[in-house]
Amino acid sequence: MIEDDREMAELIAEFLARHNITVKNYENPEVGLSALNINTYDLLILDLSLPNIDGLEVCRLVREKSDIPIIISSARSDITDKTACFSMGADDYLPKPYESQELLLRIHSILRRYNKQPIKEEKKGVFTLDTNRHEITKNGELIYFTNAEFEIMAYFIKKSGFVVSREEILTNVSSINYESSLKSIDVMIGRLRAKIEENPKQPKHIISIRGLGYKLVNE
Repeated sequence: MIEDDREMAELIAEFLARHNITVKNYENPEVGLSALNINTYDLLILDLSLPNIDGLEVCRLVREKSDIPIIISSARSDITDKTACFSMGADDYLPKPYESQELLLRIHSILRRYNKQPIKEEKKGVFTLDTNRHEITKNGELIYFTNAEFEIMAYFIKKSGFVVSREEILTNVSSINYESSLKSIDVMIGRLRAKIEENPKQPKHIISIRGLGYKLVNE
């Protein structure tokens, strides 16, 4: 973590330590950059308002040399800063103040994506995903999706049988803007159902779980 607010850094480190995540904080961004060149870390939590070097420049410098996941943690919530961070390779942007639990959830979500081995083909179930060909079939028949639809459906297939929240979809599907509303996810689900369900009004595959999200029944 590169965070010059010592008190906040200590609070974050103490909270994450209770969840088996060890944090090393650098208040000076130059020291933090040097540490990244020497040591191996799983993820970087980066503040923007830093002494000597602005966090945007730190993000750019880090991404030039490393593909380490980067979560921006900043009180600067202007859309210009957010746009700049993502264009420079940040993976997530968490405006301060925020709940520590939300930071934990985002850390787990990003690390799952970075650490997950690519799935070439899922052959079990009604729906088959072939990531190499960028194809999804239902009982062997190819279904045509838009890019966003494909990514959501692919994520559902990988998470078959598990409840997937709207927030999780926003976080894990790269073709959907994280600023999109949760309502837009419901619209996308409606489009998917129209393509995969025999009766979209009585879905048997993408099931709504009240208050939680959706679940794919791949059978």
